[in-house]
Amino acid sequence: MVLDRISLVLVIIGALDWGSIGLFRFDFVAYLFGGQMSVPSRIVYTLVALAGLWCISLLFREREHMESM
Repeated sequence: MVLDRISLVLVIIGALDWGSIGLFRFDFVAYLFGGQMSVPSRIVYTLVALAGLWCISLLFREREHMESM
């Protein structure tokens, strides 16, 4: 499903951003979009959060459904 793949990409982006914050104290999203409180950064953070919530559903799907994708 396309939404699953988009969500996984966004979750990976979020994980890499949090990793860079944890390891290097560098927020890549904020750097790209003009600070943590800028509208574009907040949109990206919100999309990553929604993608993470969507990915929770992947844990509860039947395995047969996942293999047919």
